[in-house]
Amino acid sequence: MRDENCIFCKIIEGKIPSRTIYEDEDFKVILDANPASKGHALILPKNHYANVYEIDEEIFAKAAKLAKKLTAHMTKKLGCDGFNLLQNNGEVAGQTVFHFHMHLIPRYKSMKNNDLLNWTHLELTDSQQDEICEKLKCEF
Repeated sequence: MRDENCIFCKIIEGKIPSRTIYEDEDFKVILDANPASKGHALILPKNHYANVYEIDEEIFAKAAKLAKKLTAHMTKKLGCDGFNLLQNNGEVAGQTVFHFHMHLIPRYKSMKNNDLLNWTHLELTDSQQDEICEKLKCEF
């Protein structure tokens, strides 16, 4: 089930390009186009659920297990010092795309903007994003 007006559904269908670091039958994991840090990724369920209130419990549990695997993989590959897992529900909570997704945000001691709630987006070149994408591609 997909929403034809949803940007994440379009990314999942390949109608909008993305930098995919992992994909299986239930999820596509992409680098965030406006990252808060180097390696900031999004876990996207392939089926459309607007938020945590609508998501199938089994898929939600799988997303959490996938997040655990990915944070370990990304910590090893990126050498980050910590991680934020962020999942917003509703506009007031900061949700801007109404397709359930989980942010995986690597944190680095050297970062100037370590205040997660007030981050400024990084400006990375296409080649920097491509390099990070290649580094993080994986299969579990």
